[in-house]
Amino acid sequence: MTDLTGKAALVTGSVQGIGFEIAKALAMAGASIAVHGLADAAQAREACEALKAAGAPEARFFGHDLSDPQAAGDLVKQVAAWTPIDILVNNAGIQQTAPLADMDIKVFQRIVTINLTAAFATMQAAMPAMAERGYGRVINIASVHGLVASVNKAPYVASKFGLVGMSRVAALEYATVGTRASGGVTVNCICPGWTETSILDPQINARAADHDGDRAAAIADLLSEKQPSRRMSDPAEIGALALWLCDPVAHNLTGTAIPVDGGWTAQ
Repeated sequence: MTDLTGKAALVTGSVQGIGFEIAKALAMAGASIAVHGLADAAQAREACEALKAAGAPEARFFGHDLSDPQAAGDLVKQVAAWTPIDILVNNAGIQQTAPLADMDIKVFQRIVTINLTAAFATMQAAMPAMAERGYGRVINIASVHGLVASVNKAPYVASKFGLVGMSRVAALEYATVGTRASGGVTVNCICPGWTETSILDPQINARAADHDGDRAAAIADLLSEKQPSRRMSDPAEIGALALWLCDPVAHNLTGTAIPVDGGWTAQ
């Protein structure tokens, strides 16, 4: 079992979905958690209390809006003033679909800013201190669309391909830091395929309209096109993978983009 006692993690977009499940997995291993998201006071309190109940010694909420690039760097500074950041998980992300010809440039810029530029800013601010300590983990939640493209998702695909490429650069730059014993500093992407999160609701609802409102039929139709397993992933499964990546034994696993996609990208 991975033991993160004495370590702290910043997980962006962690009040719900994949981000919350990653934060919960790290909390169960003993890490303190800097919770982040756009949430009201009740949602923030509920998330922090749930993570402490799961095992986090401390959990504190930070509400920075990552559509402002300056805010991402400020987020790291404020968290670091509370506790050194050993683990950085860039999970916050948005998606909006439209054909390339119809995509509003402002929507494109907002998606790229939140999904990619914010990750650049948090990594730039957090990784030098990780290097000084000889241990650090950056886990960027990309997507299967960081490996293969899809129609009507130009900004999302661009941001996720960029996130995978940027992560590989950072992995190379920090590859020599630390030792096997200390765990080193690694940078990896997790690339989920269809996962049970609210970001898929618009696509599922659109399909359901073609199946007389049958959501289950819509999901089956959606998965049959691309995900050979025809099973969605549970967000907690992504959390389990993120936790393993934080173990010192994973010191030589860096610069990867790991698909959790039921065979989608194996085709």
